[in-house]
Formats: sequence, C-alpha cells, structure tokens
Amino acid sequence: MGTAAGTGFDTEALRRGIEGQDASTLLSLYADDAQVRIVDHNTQPSHPKVMRGRDEISSFLDDVYSRDMTHTLDNCVVQGDRLAFSESCEYPDGVRVLAESMVSLRDGKITEQTLIQAWDE
Repeated sequence: MGTAAGTGFDTEALRRGIEGQDASTLLSLYADDAQVRIVDHNTQPSHPKVMRGRDEISSFLDDVYSRDMTHTLDNCVVQGDRLAFSESCEYPDGVRVLAESMVSLRDGKITEQTLIQAWDE
C-alpha cells in the first residue's frame, strides 16, 4: 500500500493507524468537517450514530483504539474519490467484530464515512 494514485489518500497510514491502534494517525486522515455515520445492532439505519467534525470523531477513535483488542485492515480499495475498507477485530475473550466502511474523499482526506459493524453476541 501507500498513497493511492490520483487521490492523495494515504492507505499505508490507514493500515498503520488501524493495526497499530493509533487514533491520532487515523484522525489525521479526516477533514476538519468530516462526518462519520455508524450503523449496527444498537444504532440501526433509521437512527444511526452520527459524529460531526474532528473533535467528535477523535473521541470515537480514542475509545475504539484504546480497547484491549486486535485490529486488522483486511481489504482496502480506492477508486477516484471513494474508498472502501474492511476491518476485523478480536477481543482477548474471542469475541469478534467486523466493520465495513464506505468513504468519500476530498483532497486526500475523509469527508464522509458510513461504517456498518457487527459483533459476536
């Protein structure tokens, strides 16, 4: 991986941030006016969790990547101003989480992200 040609998006930083559990590296990939929408069992499609701006996104990333779990970037595809990636996670007790993201990019930064996640119950 590296910087995706033509987009300026740093896919290697995405991998380092996710797999290194580095929330600050991940936050650097977001535009100041970015928005993240999360859909899961608790925040269903008609009422997703929405975070606007880097402050709200930073709190979310700090929470997720400070947890005692592993994170792996499984797939990452950049085409034009769109990015899609899959992330798999596992807690020490074996509970697994799978997250799929579809992203809009502007000037190499994430402006909108829809994240759909599911986990073992």
